Amino acid sequence: MSDLTDLDPEDKKIITLARSIRARNGVAEGAAVRDETGRTYVAGSVELPSLRLSAVQAAVAMAVAGGAKGLEAAAVVAEGAEPAEADLAVVRDLGGAGTPLLLVLLGAMTGKKKTG
Repeated sequence: MSDLTDLDPEDKKIITLARSIRARNGVAEGAAVRDETGRTYVAGSVELPSLRLSAVQAAVAMAVAGGAKGLEAAAVVAEGAEPAEADLAVVRDLGGAGTPLLLVLLGAMTGKKKTG
């Protein structure tokens, strides 16, 4: 685990947005992504009988639907100790191999920074 308090202010912003969407919607995960122009997209996990998306997948889908051509960073607030491979893959798909995915554990300001 690493201390996330020394992050760039823009990375702290997407962590805050991810926490907020999770709390506001009462979902298992919250995520936020920042595109190549600095716009942010926020989503919670989707759990419907016919559709299941992680919060990261939903946020990336919103970014693509909004016209994003790339990602600078992504953040997810969740219970898991490691980001899901599917989340790393979708961040990599839009952002490229070096795009960071910040994982913040629930109730903590510590987490992991992974790259796709």
